[in-house]
Amino acid sequence: MSKLTLRVVQGADRGKVFGDLSPPISIGREEGNTIQLNDERISRYHCKILLDNQHLVLTDLESTNGTKVNGQICQLKILRFGDLILVGRSILLFGDQQQIRSRLNETHLVDEGGLVERQSDRDFEVDSNLLVDASSAQGLQYPPVIPDRLSPSQAAQLAELLEYIHRGIGDVVEGVQSNESKNSVSVSQQNWQSLLLIYSNLSELIRAIADPDFKLPG
Repeated sequence: MSKLTLRVVQGADRGKVFGDLSPPISIGREEGNTIQLNDERISRYHCKILLDNQHLVLTDLESTNGTKVNGQICQLKILRFGDLILVGRSILLFGDQQQIRSRLNETHLVDEGGLVERQSDRDFEVDSNLLVDASSAQGLQYPPVIPDRLSPSQAAQLAELLEYIHRGIGDVVEGVQSNESKNSVSVSQQNWQSLLLIYSNLSELIRAIADPDFKLPG
């Protein structure tokens, strides 16, 4: 099996990338875990990822606050690349960019007649509380001010970054289907995974700006 990657996209360790991992992988607050996170709501030994019968299985280790995968609390869960793991106040994205993109190419049988449906054509319902809570969402009411006196090259770099974000989010927004009765929206699996990659990349960029010693993944 190829090496595994977990990327912290939200929480005190946002932007950290734990790569080149092999199961078993333990996640917790205590030293000695494969992934040690700075989060007081995470248990000392919170959860682990094991390889069993060619499946990667996440097990909650009777943690105080529980473990969620894609917004659903679970004790035992088979992981797939692109899944979001919530432990405490931290969210980890499972898989590197290549592994997540490969998930979009998976196919599966949907009936006995042999009809094959692409996974990327299926809808994915998004829980509005999955990535941000109400308190953090309040901080998004007003956009930040663009820095003054940028050099031409800095302005071009900033414009390129904003265009990347705008284009990626725009692709998702255009494909959204709203269900007012359920107070939810759904997007295609492909667009959802693309949004997660943008989200992950931004968390790493933010950390790199704040920490000059942090190296962005190649």
